[in-house]
Amino acid sequence: MSRWKNWGKRLDSTRIITRIREGVLADALYEDGRLAELSLYPEGQESLLGNIYVGRVQNVVKNIRAAFVEIQKGVLCYLPLEDAKAPVYTKPAGKSGPPVQGDELLVQVSREAVKTKPPSVTTDLNLSGKYLVLTTGSRTVGYSGKLSAPEKRRLKEWAADKASADSFGMIVRTSAAQAGEEELDREYGRLLALREYLTGQAVHRTLFSCVFRGRPAYVSSLLDSRSRELRSILTDDPAVYEELRSCLMEEAPEDLEKLCLRQDPQYPLKAEYRLEKGMADALSERVWMKSGAYLVIEQVEALTVVDVNTGKCVKGKDKQETIRRINREAAIEIARQMILRNLSGILLVDFVDMEEDGAAEWLLELMRTELRRDPMKAAAVDMTALGLMEITRKKQRKTLKEQAKECGIR
Repeated sequence: MSRWKNWGKRLDSTRIITRIREGVLADALYEDGRLAELSLYPEGQESLLGNIYVGRVQNVVKNIRAAFVEIQKGVLCYLPLEDAKAPVYTKPAGKSGPPVQGDELLVQVSREAVKTKPPSVTTDLNLSGKYLVLTTGSRTVGYSGKLSAPEKRRLKEWAADKASADSFGMIVRTSAAQAGEEELDREYGRLLALREYLTGQAVHRTLFSCVFRGRPAYVSSLLDSRSRELRSILTDDPAVYEELRSCLMEEAPEDLEKLCLRQDPQYPLKAEYRLEKGMADALSERVWMKSGAYLVIEQVEALTVVDVNTGKCVKGKDKQETIRRINREAAIEIARQMILRNLSGILLVDFVDMEEDGAAEWLLELMRTELRRDPMKAAAVDMTALGLMEITRKKQRKTLKEQAKECGIR
């Protein structure tokens, strides 16, 4: 049973980090034995995401309300001016107000380069922990919308005297519901010390300095996940094991006992978990469902198109009931595939046509319910005049297909 079938059931979750091919590291999450998330990383190629640099404004383009900031020699990034409301300037010292050409300031990479688009940066420096995020842009305390009312009340009491409206803000993440005050205090102190370094000492660093380097992507993925639900964290790579161990000791010591280095040349992790088969399925355009119906997922330049087909599903005498059952199964599977493949941006879904009154509203509400479990911001927007469902999902990292291409996997 997957997480999509029963939210009340505690899932048996395992995260593995292993070398799937020479030079390619795979980070996979299995829930009740089924592949739920997958990311691929070319070894030796570090991601810029989350890094903080002393950058220089090359030019400001007022008609698109954006600036272009150079963070390394020849590396230009896109800075929306709406993300530059409270810049921390390194030169000229003490400046306030919007950036202009030639200014030097602290910027954080908020989105990787995607296809022909450059990386995006922001002057709102987000310092992320497992339970909290400190911000220099927003000066308020925000709470994850996925926290229950009792959890939010408890966390508001804890946060009442923490963030100062005059200097920084804070976001309390969904995972904070799992943490006690001691864990929250420890992480808050660590993030506060980092913030004080950035706003105090880092402003004196030279142009193009990387003043803060984000964690390796697989470490961030682990900490961002619901680690309390993990039964085990497995790797067969000693270097990865040491990186994870060091990170967990500092940021999540309560999860350290779950980490295991498992080395067996005769039966590596990728074989035990049939990882190559799972990757091939996740990269395939066709996804078969238990009913015999299937999805066709096609990623094009500007969006992702999903087509729902009845396929081999011929069960049931009532045609409309059969179609309703197929569409329900498809909505659950599409929500799962969006996470597995890291689909983002705009998605258009062509469900099987239903003739019943209120069918479109039922389908939209079903999809919205499924998307609430997505760790990324995702929304089922509406049905078009042609009966296609419009879905959006926040774009932050590359899709699995793009990652595979970057790693030389076709």
